[in-house]
Formats: sequence, C-alpha cells, structure tokens
Amino acid sequence: MSELSAARARYAALIARRERIASPRLLEALAKVPREEFLAKGPWRIKSAAARSYRLTPDADPIHLYDNVLVAIDARRKLDTGLPSLWAHFIDLLDVGEKDRVVQIGCGLGYFSAVLSEIVGPKGRVHAIECDERLALRAAAYLRAYHNVEVIHADGSTDIIDPVDVIIVHAGFSHPHPLWLGALRPRGRLLVPLTQRDREGTALKITRKGKGFEAEAVQQIRIFPGHGRGVTALDDRVADWWQRAASLAPLRFRGIAQGLPSDG
Repeated sequence: MSELSAARARYAALIARRERIASPRLLEALAKVPREEFLAKGPWRIKSAAARSYRLTPDADPIHLYDNVLVAIDARRKLDTGLPSLWAHFIDLLDVGEKDRVVQIGCGLGYFSAVLSEIVGPKGRVHAIECDERLALRAAAYLRAYHNVEVIHADGSTDIIDPVDVIIVHAGFSHPHPLWLGALRPRGRLLVPLTQRDREGTALKITRKGKGFEAEAVQQIRIFPGHGRGVTALDDRVADWWQRAASLAPLRFRGIAQGLPSDG
C-alpha cells in the first residue's frame, strides 16, 4: 500500500470512529476517492471546523488533505469544501445505498458527488447540481470518469423531474422547496440546512411517509447560503420556525405553503 493509500485508509477510519458510520460502502468510498483530484493544485488553504482562519499547507503533497479539514475553494467568499465528517454523517443518516437515485444541490467541485457515485454503484445515479457556472464546469471535468454522475448548471429549484430516493442540499435555505418534496419517492429522504442570514442554522432530515412528510432536526450547522436564499427578516423568521418546531418533536405535514408546512 502506498503512503497516500494508507493516508486515505486512516482518514476513512478517523471519520468512521468520530461519526460511528454504519455504511461499509460509504467507508470504502472515503478510502478510495482521491480528494486532491477535486481541488486546484496545492498548496491549499485549510482549517478545522472550529478555526477562524485558514493555514497554508507546507507543500502540495495530497497527504495534507486526508484529515477532517475544510479546504478553501474561494477564501474571499468563505466558500469551502464540505467538512468530511459532517457530510459523511449526513450521507450515513440518509441511508444512501446501492442503486439509489440521488440529487445533490450545491455540489461544489464534486468530491462528495464522487463519494456518492461509489456508494450507489453503476446501477444508481447522481445528479450533481451547481448554481455557480465556473464551479459546475470544474466539477464536470473532475467527474468525467464517474459515468453515473451528471453535473447540471442550475439552482435546483426547477431541475428535478424524475422521482428520487435522496436529495442532499449543500447550502443554507430558509425553508424546504416544494419541488424537492414532490420529487421524493415513497420513503425518500431529504437533508436540507435551514439557516439565518449569518449562515447559522439547523440541518433537517425530511422523510416521505404515505401522503405526507416527517421532518426532524438532526444537527446545528453553519453553511454557505444557497442561491436565492432570502435576506429579509421574514425569511429568518421562517427558518427559525422550522428549526424550533422540528427540534421539539418530529414535524408531520403534507406540503409547503408560503414557506411553512401545510396540510392542504
């Protein structure tokens, strides 16, 4: 085993212990997918989840990337790759499995698209949606070898047509989009961060059950705002309502009206 392969294996084991990952396919994907192939050439600006500022890696050796760190995509915008432990936890929580049809909204440079590609396998499908055209073009190039992944330059509000098993939203919104709910198959799962204007909020897991949905708050989160995320006090109040309601008990509803649950 090469030094880099050993580093990937340690990285997967670290995340497995930290998040108590149950999915063997997820752990295999973390140990296999080369994170460095979904970034610009190093050295890289990295930081831990708790750090306020980046530090520059000593050199361009990819071994520096196999730790639970954020890597800057655009440091000026505070736009980073996803924290590996956080998104591995969410993927595990959503029980993504072989043959699943998955939609990512905000795929960035495509690293987690590749991880999902390995999990769902050749009979599954990953639709990776990215609203930033430059990022979408780069993700499409990086993911060229992953034949079950399609990269789409869009904002995710009009581009989901077929029923899907899982939707993962990698950006903050004030409420779940009705289109996302409508695209879920029976027992389909949606993970969406609902955040305030300061990027702070709560990730909700929403499951389709019978004719309706059930939402539960799963984790506090700080994340880059999604395209079209409102900037008014009303948007913040809507996000706050969802966070409070879903944290008290599983929230059951049938649809969305003006951003809030509806039984209509």
